[in-house]
Amino acid sequence: MKRNRSDVNNAKKRSPAGAAVMQPRVTESLTRALFVEWARHGYAALSLEAVAKRAGVGKAALYRRWPSKFSMVVERLESVGLDITEVADTGSLREDLLANLRSIRSALRHRIVRQILADLHAEMSRNSPLAERVRSRLQIERRNRGKGIYERAIARGELVSGIDFELLNDLGAAALYWRQVVTGAKTDDYYLNSLAEIILASVCHTQ
Repeated sequence: MKRNRSDVNNAKKRSPAGAAVMQPRVTESLTRALFVEWARHGYAALSLEAVAKRAGVGKAALYRRWPSKFSMVVERLESVGLDITEVADTGSLREDLLANLRSIRSALRHRIVRQILADLHAEMSRNSPLAERVRSRLQIERRNRGKGIYERAIARGELVSGIDFELLNDLGAAALYWRQVVTGAKTDDYYLNSLAEIILASVCHTQ
């Protein structure tokens, strides 16, 4: 029996039988629910069933995306963690530094982010697979982005090669983390500008 054009078009519109359609809206709801539950209960007590319930979806929708708590946590950390700390290319070293510091400050000002980071670092001290994954993927990518600030400055002629990228990465991120998460002190624009000047001075000192 011949199929008319209308039948063919309707068949194309239908999802293949048995296929799981990953709706972005559901993934976003699950992601938000994950971070809220994690901030409230910590990694050790985090329940994927509670995540699915908070997101308002069935457990099957969650497990189609991530087979375990570990896989969900590390994949969402890598995706969201890099998205919220973009490193801008402004055309100058000083402005790149300030843009990067503002990006980190903005992330650390979020209550849920602060709670999760504190719990994550505590959990990494006793959870070797989690620590290895975070350090080998998320932290390396973040540090490579920070390194890119100085590599661009070298390419523009603002700096000479041979600087200590690792130390420079530590200066900004570590200072902001300590001040915002550990001490709870202010990180206003005056502080960011002062921190940027210290980093710039340390670069110039090593030239």
